[in-house]
Amino acid sequence: MYYIIYPLFYLLSLLPWWLMYLIADGLYLFVYYLLGYRKKVVFHNLQIAFPEKSDKERERIAKDFYHNFIDTIVETIKMISISNRTLNKRMGANIEVLNALYDSGKNVQLMAGHFFNWEYLNRWLPLHSKFPFIGVYQPMSNKTMDRILYDMRAINGTILIPTKHFKNQFHHYVKDRYALGLAADQNPPSDLKAHWVPFFNRLTPFIPGPEKGAKMKDTHVVFCHFYKVKRGHYQIHFELITQEPRSFKDGELTRIFAQKVEAAIRLKPANYLWSHRRWKFTYDAVKHAHLLVETPDV
Repeated sequence: MYYIIYPLFYLLSLLPWWLMYLIADGLYLFVYYLLGYRKKVVFHNLQIAFPEKSDKERERIAKDFYHNFIDTIVETIKMISISNRTLNKRMGANIEVLNALYDSGKNVQLMAGHFFNWEYLNRWLPLHSKFPFIGVYQPMSNKTMDRILYDMRAINGTILIPTKHFKNQFHHYVKDRYALGLAADQNPPSDLKAHWVPFFNRLTPFIPGPEKGAKMKDTHVVFCHFYKVKRGHYQIHFELITQEPRSFKDGELTRIFAQKVEAAIRLKPANYLWSHRRWKFTYDAVKHAHLLVETPDV
């Protein structure tokens, strides 16, 4: 199936940008108005995140989100054949913040939220980073589509590790230089194995693994925010959180990360993946008190 589907996607990727976005506009109408893909989840998330906004304002964010979501799909198809020259015209970054850390001899852990368009990041970063880039990804259930995405993401040298094999494979790379990219805003598999921190005025569980890994490997920790400047054009902003992760109390780095994700979302609310269940678990003072990360007094 790969040798049947891939050529079709490649030919589709050769369509001009204006036509790809015309297709995206049609898909938006179908997905939002007819299919209603995960609309209950999206509006529930927006109600929690922005209770102060009116129904009309939240609806506007939702519609803009779906436009961005569909654009990401067609742009991902475009990534199959896009040249690096074109990619460089469509994405920029303060890459000097990341590269300045290379001479320290320590590695980097990039912590990001589910911002649009992460596929640009996968392709662009290996071209400009002094660090070899390692991305952790969730394989698709469809093996043909998973292989197409894998080939597209790895074309510029990104090292890809499936989430289920991360513990077994990552040790092969820790002896070399690397920048490890993690989508650190995922729901934890268990509410009892999490750091509970404030997120949009609600106590929310975050996976503890990224913080534990940064401390174990003593890496620099960098927040990675990427966002749309205009249609098809994106910007990455790297922000150094710390060069000494072991100096932080348990859960504190996770709390800081959650704060930065929230701040980034508030700046561009439609730039976040609202279709995943961010508030899947509810805080219970009896069950979760020992997992609560205290917010320091200011």
